[in-house]
Amino acid sequence: MKDSVAAVSIGIVDGKILLDLCYEEDSKADVDMNFVMTGSGKFIEVQGTAESAPFTKKQMDHMAEIAQQGIKELLKAQKQVLASLH
Repeated sequence: MKDSVAAVSIGIVDGKILLDLCYEEDSKADVDMNFVMTGSGKFIEVQGTAESAPFTKKQMDHMAEIAQQGIKELLKAQKQVLASLH
């Protein structure tokens, strides 16, 4: 395996930034974004849409930071599972 991959959704719902939105949250999000990254920290995909309200660069940067932290947690969990298989 060359590298790992993980993805999260993130959005702004009722003025709050939420990580890994469920369907109900996603359906009423003002902003909806997806981040896909490798274990080495490189971006594969960044996609975002202002569903009902535009967002600022500051909000986008904050969502990117939170998404990267969420992806790090997923990658950590992946490594733990893979390590337990050996």
